[in-house]
Amino acid sequence: MKVSSEKIEGCRVALNIEVEPEEMEKALEGAYRRLVSKTIVPGFRKGKAPRPMLERHIGREALVKDALDRLVPELYEQAIKEQEIGAIGQPEMEMTQAEPPIFKATVPVRPVVELGDYRAIKVTPEAVEITDDEVNEVLENLRHTQALWEPVEREAHLGDLVAIDVEGMVEGKTVLDNKGSQYQLSPNSAMPVPGFAEQIVGMRMGEEKAFILPFPEDFSTAELVGKECHFRASISEVKEEHLPELDDEFVKGLGQDLETLEQLRERIANNLKAVAEQEAKSKLESQVMEAVVGLANLEFPAILTEQEIDRMAREQTIRFGGITEEEFRHQARPVAERRIANSLVIGKVCEEEKIEVNGAETDAEVERRVQSAGEQGEQTRQTFSSPEARESLQNELLTRKTIDRLIELATTEDVGPGEEIYGESA
Repeated sequence: MKVSSEKIEGCRVALNIEVEPEEMEKALEGAYRRLVSKTIVPGFRKGKAPRPMLERHIGREALVKDALDRLVPELYEQAIKEQEIGAIGQPEMEMTQAEPPIFKATVPVRPVVELGDYRAIKVTPEAVEITDDEVNEVLENLRHTQALWEPVEREAHLGDLVAIDVEGMVEGKTVLDNKGSQYQLSPNSAMPVPGFAEQIVGMRMGEEKAFILPFPEDFSTAELVGKECHFRASISEVKEEHLPELDDEFVKGLGQDLETLEQLRERIANNLKAVAEQEAKSKLESQVMEAVVGLANLEFPAILTEQEIDRMAREQTIRFGGITEEEFRHQARPVAERRIANSLVIGKVCEEEKIEVNGAETDAEVERRVQSAGEQGEQTRQTFSSPEARESLQNELLTRKTIDRLIELATTEDVGPGEEIYGESA
């Protein structure tokens, strides 16, 4: 065979392979032997017809097709070895000439990853501070969860809880029919539609009211968007909220092993700080990764994007969430491409920084997860007993250590190549 290759866009290589006459003849002879043994040619016993007679009976095209079906894959495998092509997927085959046979194989190859000066990236972490107002907001929400609701004989106010019967009709069809529902008249509530709660305000027990409200533009049911709904509502009870006093007795009633309001405030502040620190860390990671990827020169074949979209589709709890597969793939493509870019950059940084995860670290992480799983601990241990699961966990830890390394480089001044930051040699 004669082979030539060229790199083309999209991280692909095009191989042009010409079949030599002797290769084609050998393939045709093999095709003849295969076909003659299962073809009945008039005037000959099965398997005994000469090749010219078989060709005349089934047509030369059939013989050539059978020969090339076997020969092309063999020559393709030889060609990628000869040209030292790092193929990562199946090729697209195209016959470009019949005589002599020439075919083109377009194959995706390994991504190109060229890092920029990622060590020069500097990012200032956000300072995390928890204010008294944030703590007070949580305390107020806790008071509401412990509130008592007592019936009152007066008109309904915002904030009240009402027992309500409500019917909604659109173009003569019932779209809502609830009896005896408990409905809190929350300001600016969007349920069932914006403005509904305000219509109930002022009603008394036993009173009925009819009113019309439109469904908003962002309503979940597309066929109702913008249409007017004719509501008929009546309330059978009005309750007002009685909030508990915010004192030590309130704290003891929460059942959280706390005795004083000050202890509760401290725990709330610590919890809020932990959440805020995690959010700040996630934001910092995103900033650093975006900067590192932005400096890199990346090229990867489309097959990696399609494989990532397939993986994302498998992760969906509800298949495609009410949209077509084509729409899902279109929407998922930018996310998939970003995931691949991040993964390729992390892998290259890991290589440059010589970051590793040893067996002891993997064992420690398995044990940590076992302890966190509580009663399901042994099941968790069993999950990580297979080589595949351990390898997956090691890759996860490797990614984590690499991102941590990038964050430390980005938040530490004057760190040069070869210096140690957290125990890993650069």
